[in-house]
Amino acid sequence: MTLLALGINHKTASVDLRERVAFSPEKMKQALAQLQDHPDVNSGVIVSTCNRTELYCDVSQSGPGIMIDWLSKFHQISTEDLMPSLYFHEEQAAVRHLMRVSCGLDSLVLGEPQILGQVKQSYSDSREHEVVHGMLEKLFHKTFTVAKRVRTETDIGGNAVSVAFAACTLAKQIFESLSDATVLLVGAGETIELVSRHLAEQGCNKLIVANRTRERAENLAKEFGAEVITLPEIPEYLHRADIVISSTASPLPIIGKGMVEKAIKLRRHQPMLLVDIAVPRDIEPEVGDLSDAYLYTVDDLHSIVEKNREQRKMAAIQAEAIVSEESAAFMSWMRSLEAVDSIRQYRCQADDIKSDLLSRSLQALANGSDPEKLLIELSNKLTNKLIHAPTRAMKDAAHNGEPEKLAVIREALGLDIAKN
Repeated sequence: MTLLALGINHKTASVDLRERVAFSPEKMKQALAQLQDHPDVNSGVIVSTCNRTELYCDVSQSGPGIMIDWLSKFHQISTEDLMPSLYFHEEQAAVRHLMRVSCGLDSLVLGEPQILGQVKQSYSDSREHEVVHGMLEKLFHKTFTVAKRVRTETDIGGNAVSVAFAACTLAKQIFESLSDATVLLVGAGETIELVSRHLAEQGCNKLIVANRTRERAENLAKEFGAEVITLPEIPEYLHRADIVISSTASPLPIIGKGMVEKAIKLRRHQPMLLVDIAVPRDIEPEVGDLSDAYLYTVDDLHSIVEKNREQRKMAAIQAEAIVSEESAAFMSWMRSLEAVDSIRQYRCQADDIKSDLLSRSLQALANGSDPEKLLIELSNKLTNKLIHAPTRAMKDAAHNGEPEKLAVIREALGLDIAKN
């Protein structure tokens, strides 16, 4: 049995190659079925995201060759095109890699939490198709425990390192709980979509999406249960918003000082947080001069992000130490299982010898043989049977000029201990 990790990621492969090697849901089912039937694969899990495709397998042969061939044939990509971007790890290195990936230490955004959910889903898919079991299954269970430990003992996931995440973190710090807050999102592009996901994770369920075209906003609103308005309708809805987060491609500001001033009066001066992450600006800078209006720009968020990146790097050092410790402990446990199997086999062998000789002696006793002679004969035969294999091994080691092997056998038999 050999644990193997094989794959490509954002650091080794272009977007084009990553797309060609990715597993769609339909391809994933087919791939897992093939792994289940593969003669050299005992167990397997496929992790496929926008930034990585990785195979984690328990294979009967050492080396990545069989899995490289399989991956190449499955996606109909030549090994020559695939090899320059591939990386692979075996045994403890494979264990450590899986743990690093699951903890976000190998991610494009250091410490991002989404990858753990993706790895868990990949494991769940393999389990559903009965492809993962045995030692590999135990490794994934251990990995999830390690990821939880890293999140608990370090701050690797505690600081915002994207502008979208920083905007949501800022909102949470000011309002403590977002479950009762109404958020107006201006725009419906990729950044606002990411903001929406972060807000949903924080329990926010009152969203209003304002966009130039309703169609684009409605696609986003369906996923998060948001209201949809157009940009000209913002003045009518602005007073309802506790938080405004804006990111459009507009060349001119969309929200002006006068518009916000009217909204604050309608709110009876309840505080309003406005986060402008657009370039050029969506919100006039003069809004920041108003009482009860707290305006943050993309520059403010970038300074938060840069500071947090440095803090995550420090946390990553702690996380790496945890991963090294846990991967070594897992491998030690794996090796101990091999000893358990050997000990069990050795005990069974000794029990079989004992049972056979005892049965014969009891039969002879029942037939009237002398008990004393039977005891002496039983003890002699038992001794000879039990020492036969070790004696033969010591003779062979001495005959073949293998003093190191002879020393190991002597230590295993406790001869050196007895001598001392």
